[in-house]
Amino acid sequence: MKKSTIRNKKLMSFKSLVTVERFMNNKLIKSVEQPHLKENLKEVFVGDTVKVGISVEEGNKERVQFYEGIILAKSKSCINFTISVRKVFQGIGVERAFLVNSPKFVSMEILKSSRVSKSKLYYLRNIIGKAGRLKQSYKKK
Repeated sequence: MKKSTIRNKKLMSFKSLVTVERFMNNKLIKSVEQPHLKENLKEVFVGDTVKVGISVEEGNKERVQFYEGIILAKSKSCINFTISVRKVFQGIGVERAFLVNSPKFVSMEILKSSRVSKSKLYYLRNIIGKAGRLKQSYKKK
């Protein structure tokens, strides 16, 4: 046998071993993350106007604080599912990122859906006033 074919066989066995190891690690990670995922979440899209409820502790009391704005971006990676929400408060744009599977995350209500053509709406940061409005989309039920 040539040296190149022996080397290729060793390389193939190494690659298959690595894929099996990755698969096993992936299963292990999913089994650890599964109890912490929230099941009752609605599917949200970029451009939706949402009202997010976050649990806030003040002294020894706990209350829910609501944050209403447009979803600029979302990143979905199993337990690390985050959404960034932007609202304009007294003429100043305020953005906040929410970790959806966090225990502090209480509720999310979709108020309005918009028709967008991009997956990230960062261009809304530079637009002021009525120009920043998005066209509303109506979903069939």
